[in-house]
Amino acid sequence: MPVPADVAFAVSQTQGAVRKRWDPFIRRQHLIGAERPAKGVRTYTVQRFGLAMESEYVSYNPPSNVGMKMTNGSWFFARMGGGWRFSPVEGDPSRSLAVWRYNFACRPAWLAPLAERIGSVILQRDIDRRIAGFARGCEDPVVLAEAERLRIA
Repeated sequence: MPVPADVAFAVSQTQGAVRKRWDPFIRRQHLIGAERPAKGVRTYTVQRFGLAMESEYVSYNPPSNVGMKMTNGSWFFARMGGGWRFSPVEGDPSRSLAVWRYNFACRPAWLAPLAERIGSVILQRDIDRRIAGFARGCEDPVVLAEAERLRIA
């Protein structure tokens, strides 16, 4: 990413209209009963095809990493989780490396082997789009202004 790791982390935690400027995955997203992300805080997300899920921050360690797990969601996910890690590029702290990892399991069990292979392809495509959008967000003055506000608050 073309920004330091702490800025990349802050961009990743933007919400509302600012989040939608860079994140093509979401249609709507908000925190549940909280003003700021933190470990234990839940989010409600509706993705671009209209599927909804509730998730919870299982880790929140600015500026290096964040982890989430689905707590309630689509009937076909037995579980879903993910983590985003941000680190400075060696030799150039003005740039950062963003690594996003997801895991999931599908149900029912008899369909899981096929559903998980198909899901991996679809999820990879969505992750690739999200990372490209995230990189654009790390250069968008509106997104960067909100990220700076989050870093200071």
